[in-house]
Amino acid sequence: MLTAIEVRNAKPALKPRKLFDGGGLFLLVMPEGGKRWRLKYRFDGKEKLLAIGTYPEIELAKAREARDAARKLLAQGTDPADHRKATREAERATREHTFGVMAEKWFKKKSGEWSPASHDKARLYLDRDLLPALRARPVAEITRPELVAVLRKIEARDALDVAKKCRGWLNGIFQFAMVEGAVDINRATDLHVVAAAAPARRAHPHLPIGELPGFLNALADYCGDRGTAIAIRLHLLTAARPGELRAAPWSEFDLDEATWSIPAERMKMGRPHVVPLPAQAVALLRELRTLNERSPLAFPSRDHRDRPMSENTVNTAINRIGYGGRQTGHGFRHLISTALNERGYNRDWIERQLSHGDEDDIRAIYNGAQYLSQRRQMMQAWADEIDSLQAGGNVTAIRRQA
Repeated sequence: MLTAIEVRNAKPALKPRKLFDGGGLFLLVMPEGGKRWRLKYRFDGKEKLLAIGTYPEIELAKAREARDAARKLLAQGTDPADHRKATREAERATREHTFGVMAEKWFKKKSGEWSPASHDKARLYLDRDLLPALRARPVAEITRPELVAVLRKIEARDALDVAKKCRGWLNGIFQFAMVEGAVDINRATDLHVVAAAAPARRAHPHLPIGELPGFLNALADYCGDRGTAIAIRLHLLTAARPGELRAAPWSEFDLDEATWSIPAERMKMGRPHVVPLPAQAVALLRELRTLNERSPLAFPSRDHRDRPMSENTVNTAINRIGYGGRQTGHGFRHLISTALNERGYNRDWIERQLSHGDEDDIRAIYNGAQYLSQRRQMMQAWADEIDSLQAGGNVTAIRRQA
């Protein structure tokens, strides 16, 4: 058997030479001076060679440990070389089959199927809620209790809709991982069984029309971001959904024709929608264009000009002017619907302005672009009344012919 001193002092020769230690282990001394540990063994009647490592990175004692481990495998009928290959393959799979890798592959695949708003929402909640907790974990090792813990953390901040979406995304990621061969079972199924009960759904908070003058004056005094103030005002002038407005690119607006054309892929109902713009809205958009002329979006994020503003921006500003809990961005649609119905406008015009779905799908296809001239007059009258309210006029409910 070799000694540590013999290994350290072994000198190279003109040809590679072997210094045997026993049990098939030997030190191969190369002509250039390198020293390599090798193990000679037989498996299935064939002589084979296993590379253990180089000296001095692997000292004699460590080399012997590797030899003994290999001999145990042989005694169990396992080829040490095959075992090493399988181990390395498992380690590689562990690196490539983490939750983070699977989630990014799933996200890339699904991105083409989503609207821009859905894409941005999925990206936000992946980055904020799912990846920080699960990114480095091998997806095959993640347990249901781990997933439940992540979801309960989301529910703890009363973000029950976010938790619901995350349950669906987790299910999708694990389904994708199964197809990729990263897991054998989907541990993200049936997570709704332990989901926190959602409170009874109620309408988005919105002011009665009588309180609108005070709100308008408070908004006029708002000292925050001008783009945010314009977004709030445009909600009042268009009745658009928050996601439709904040993610709107400039390419959808024709200010000369006073028209905003939203494609089907950005609409909740999956149908294109044309929004007539009153003169006041056109003026605000022209002002906004000078503020955000370098961005493709009308309402870009402050930090990322190619991304839309956060969905919380408008509501945060409403809170700052003193109307938190009483009015929200989405609540303007309720306010406008109530006001226009009280003023006697045709119900179909109002529903089309709100881009609500038609109960008759065939009728909806043919009615998609109808009532534009009527809605233009209706929304211009509404915009004029808003100006009058802010200027101190009385709240009136002028009846219109249906």
